[in-house]
Amino acid sequence: MSDHYEVVFSCFLSDDTPASVLAALRWHMGMDDECPDGLDPADHPYPSLLPGSSRLPGGDTVSLRRTVQELTASGERYEWELFARIHWVDDVALHLDALLTLIAPHVARQGYGGHIRDEYDTDVKTFDFHDGTYDRVQV
Repeated sequence: MSDHYEVVFSCFLSDDTPASVLAALRWHMGMDDECPDGLDPADHPYPSLLPGSSRLPGGDTVSLRRTVQELTASGERYEWELFARIHWVDDVALHLDALLTLIAPHVARQGYGGHIRDEYDTDVKTFDFHDGTYDRVQV
């Protein structure tokens, strides 16, 4: 029997996030069909942010979009808004660190960036980003 999880990514990535990272996220979300070059297949064996027929109330949702965050004297300041709320089985959860390692150096704002929660539990384990890294999450 598998464990099941609600996984949420909710963070902003800097506007200068490399195209390779954005391509990897689009592939993970099912927005691109081809796995981008440079992703280690041992760490990223399949797209893990695919929305599907979820057991979560409200279903799965994923979004990656460039948004205006601030109007400054020199113009608009953009960031990439990453949001995903998906249902994972324990096999997918094994690759959580790979996703967090991929995005951590590009997270624009320190602090909360999402969480993972066993579907029958009330406690969440948060992803906290700081200084280009994150606090390890034990699933």
